[in-house]
Amino acid sequence: MKSGDIETIEIRLLLDTIFLRYGYDFRGYAKASIRRRILQFMKMSGTACISDMIPRLIHDESYFEKMVMEFSITVTEMFRDPSLFLTLRQKVLPLLKSHPFIKVWHAGCATGEEAYSLAILIHEEALDKRTTFFATDFNDNALKKAKAGILELECARQYSQNYQLSGGKGSFSDYYHARYGALAIKRGLKKKITFANHNLVTDQVFSETHLILCRNVMIYFDKALQERVIRLFYESLVHGGFLCLGMKESLLFSEYQDKFRVIDQKNKIFQKKA
Repeated sequence: MKSGDIETIEIRLLLDTIFLRYGYDFRGYAKASIRRRILQFMKMSGTACISDMIPRLIHDESYFEKMVMEFSITVTEMFRDPSLFLTLRQKVLPLLKSHPFIKVWHAGCATGEEAYSLAILIHEEALDKRTTFFATDFNDNALKKAKAGILELECARQYSQNYQLSGGKGSFSDYYHARYGALAIKRGLKKKITFANHNLVTDQVFSETHLILCRNVMIYFDKALQERVIRLFYESLVHGGFLCLGMKESLLFSEYQDKFRVIDQKNKIFQKKA
């Protein structure tokens, strides 16, 4: 048997172990992506081979928690891709104003920067008092950082520029305090978002949702898992609800493609058809 075949068996056994022991299912992640992350963690933890990680995963929960951090993608920033947030401000939020109550779900929120960005838009469009906002991720450490709302001071200039390009109506500095070499999101903004653990692979729908953001998450999934997640979003949205994906993601070739209409192709904003 070739070494590549042995590695494939080891990866399959490792992912089965994670699912059976902890309930986290990475078996539907794109093979190249998950292999790369497993090998990175193996090297970082000083393990000789993949199969040697399995007994430790079974008996050491802290070892698993470190591995989950390696599997979780937490790259984000305030108002990432400002054109998306400008389009939401101009084309989507005005349509949501007709609803007496609005439910927003940011799936795969990582450390929360984009969730806070959307909360700022909702506030500036005077929708915050009737909006319920959930931001979810499967990574508890990332959620802890998101709830703290602490940003890096050296990012302030870039974040401020992104905010202005997204159509900001004031100053980005209106939404944070600068202290101890960091930016702290103001308490009033933090209170508008409920951060919670939710796993797109195994958990269920957020029913009656008007707007879902899930950006740059599905690119790490294989086709079958992508389809499951799109179905999850479709079933979570109200008729006429909006879905925002990442720039490199699409509904193309999905069985749900015809159940959405394109609002903005560049920024990957779609609306569920009635």
